[in-house]
Amino acid sequence: MKKTVRDISWQGVRALVRCDFNVPLDGDGRITDDTRIRAALPTIEYLADNGARVIIMSHLGRPKGEPKPEYSLKPVAERLSELTGKQVVFAASPVVVDDGVRAKVAALKDGEIALLENVRYRKEETENGKEFSKELASLGDVFVQEAFGTAHRAHSSTAGVAEFLPAVSGFLIEKEVKFLGDAVENPERPFVAIMGGAKVGDKIKVIENLMKKVDTLIIAGGMSYTFFKAMGLEIGTSILDEGSIGLAGELLAKAEKSGVKLLLPVDVVCADEFKNDAKTAVVDRENIPADMMGMDIGPKTVELFGKELKAAKTVVWNGPAGVFEMPEFAKGTRAIAEILAESDAVTVIGGGDSAAAVKGFGLEDKMTHISTGGGASLEFLEGIELPGIAVIQEA
Repeated sequence: MKKTVRDISWQGVRALVRCDFNVPLDGDGRITDDTRIRAALPTIEYLADNGARVIIMSHLGRPKGEPKPEYSLKPVAERLSELTGKQVVFAASPVVVDDGVRAKVAALKDGEIALLENVRYRKEETENGKEFSKELASLGDVFVQEAFGTAHRAHSSTAGVAEFLPAVSGFLIEKEVKFLGDAVENPERPFVAIMGGAKVGDKIKVIENLMKKVDTLIIAGGMSYTFFKAMGLEIGTSILDEGSIGLAGELLAKAEKSGVKLLLPVDVVCADEFKNDAKTAVVDRENIPADMMGMDIGPKTVELFGKELKAAKTVVWNGPAGVFEMPEFAKGTRAIAEILAESDAVTVIGGGDSAAAVKGFGLEDKMTHISTGGGASLEFLEGIELPGIAVIQEA
């Protein structure tokens, strides 16, 4: 059990909080989606309400260790001011920490909030440079880890500062660790995992780890064609992770040997071109035409997967079932999302494209938990201890 913000008496204490405010901006520098800012609000407001002096760190985009105005966190400071109803002090500096920033932080009163400039303006950030970690740590008394999206990176602001300050988790990290951890280590059964997306190679370790824990493993999306290829089937012009055909074959053999039910699509929606208005056909997996590509799971597969998902008590889903960005090929992914939305199982969506799909269908409120970190949630499901989580003190 990790320590959380609840374990600290905050009155007059400087809380150095790492958030994930890597939000999308339009051409005019306006925030187009503030979900990540809103996700951190409960922790920020709790700290401020309990008398902490709140100093927030984040990155935005990839300025590659240089101060670039288009990656400034100024728009985030303005949005944060609107959302909290408090004037958030933007402690701007091209070097992130300097005497001016220290003075602004020192002037904070209990309950006030400041936001530092983009930590990736410094190249030492991604190198986990000790001196930069020390500079950041000098601004706070306690480090609060609230950035699950970057918790799999050992950077100065995500892990390095914890060498100089005691570390606790915010509410968002607490929730991520609870739902992803419980789902994998202590699931109510039957436990079903759905792995989608394009490349088997990217998810091989996740699949191997989950195979030791699940009752049923469903493989969908682009990676299923690599499995079909390993089974000796024709896949036409479908996406293929050529370097992983052997791995897919090994996983099929492993599943059979270990008694894990591994389900693959039994029919697919094919198209003659990679576009929404392409000519389509629904065919069994054994009959994919040589001049067509698989774009989505077919109705028989929806029925097969649905039967398994309706009986499940815990479901972890990472990766779509088809090219959901095109309406014509979103039906399989939508069907899975709708089945999970109606389920009374614990449903954990592992960030990235599956999270984007669920939100796009307007079903995010029907899921138990949607992870805020795609890469981090994948590594968590792999069974890797994330550097940004490892530094949090045990309760």
